[in-house]
Amino acid sequence: MNFFIGCAVWAYKGWVGEFYPPGTRATEFLRLYSHRLTTVEGNTTFYAVPNPETISRWVAETPPGFEFCLKLPRDITHKGVLQPNIPAALKFLEGMQLLGNRLGPMFVQLPPSYPPALIDDLTTFLEAWPRDTAPLALEVRHSNWFKEPYTSQLTALLKKLGVGRVLLDSRPIYNGEDDLQLQSERRKPKLPVQFSVTAPFSLIRFISHPTLSENQQFMAEWVTQIQHWLQAGTRIYFFVHCPLEERSPDTARHFQKLLEQSGVEVPPLPWIHLDHPPNQLSLW
Repeated sequence: MNFFIGCAVWAYKGWVGEFYPPGTRATEFLRLYSHRLTTVEGNTTFYAVPNPETISRWVAETPPGFEFCLKLPRDITHKGVLQPNIPAALKFLEGMQLLGNRLGPMFVQLPPSYPPALIDDLTTFLEAWPRDTAPLALEVRHSNWFKEPYTSQLTALLKKLGVGRVLLDSRPIYNGEDDLQLQSERRKPKLPVQFSVTAPFSLIRFISHPTLSENQQFMAEWVTQIQHWLQAGTRIYFFVHCPLEERSPDTARHFQKLLEQSGVEVPPLPWIHLDHPPNQLSLW
């Protein structure tokens, strides 16, 4: 497939009764999720590394064609410089190989405290990653990475190494006066969106507004951009987040419909093949 769409997690109890059928047990979440959407961030690996038994279960519970885009653990990416953690990163990658063809691109999320002054450290880390084994993408959050000359330096580095750029779009939740992240444990940053492709694939993290109409202008922009990239042969992974996580699955489905209605050639969601489609949320 050339286009994948999903959410940040699959184990969200608030989806029971809507995205998942009433009475769904937690042990059924991943199987049901993977028969509705086509990828997941697998944010769980940021906090804890799963054991081999868990990984084998993930494979057994998901269909061929489904992909996990796993975030490297915070103990690797959020402890200062990266170079000392190269062995740990390679060990993590080795463990995730048990996913086989369920393993999609993995990504590094750097904290706001990691500045462009550390680009040599970043270069050493990225050069050590075996990209033929697993494609890698990078998300930066220090504001200076979005300013020149650092933006151009980073883009050149990623293109040279074939590392993807994670595109975080938090504009929808900062478009009004309300603070939509009051209850969020980890606030999404307010940073510019740079529509840049540095590898044969792109990871997009779309932080949606709980009210569907507030996302429309940004979604329309992404439809156009994704159509262009797909025509150029870029593989797209589009992840929908929301401060009210209950809304994420239906927002993802809405974006899929926008793509289809705009004539963008994307594979159909497995969601449409369900005998008993999930209930629609009130925003529909």
